[in-house]
Amino acid sequence: MKTTKFKSYKKKSGTLVPFSIIKDMPFKVKRIFLIYGNKNFIRGNHAHKKCSQLLVPVSGKIEMLFENKQQKVTKILDHKFKKGHLLKPKTWCQLKFLTNNAILMVFCDQEYRFEDYIENYKNFLKIIKK
Repeated sequence: MKTTKFKSYKKKSGTLVPFSIIKDMPFKVKRIFLIYGNKNFIRGNHAHKKCSQLLVPVSGKIEMLFENKQQKVTKILDHKFKKGHLLKPKTWCQLKFLTNNAILMVFCDQEYRFEDYIENYKNFLKIIKK
């Protein structure tokens, strides 16, 4: 998994973290969505066949377990680090929200297609062993 650090500009009044669709995104963005989560709830639990996603924590802390053919890792996503985390296709992802009202912004290189989802973990394991 590749991590991207975003520039930030701090003043007494607050912090600005700009995103350049051309410079900062590792792919052509076709879809953006937000996931709001409450403490100790799990989201995700799936992989994608073709879609890459850049996950950017906007607020709070989120534990992310990701697994692909090469590795199985747990990371803490924290909005304070101002980093985006790239998930390539065929990467299983489980998100556990560690703080109330955590928000995750997701940039995708594909439009939504139900057929792209791998929702069964056993099927995912079969796919990545090929």
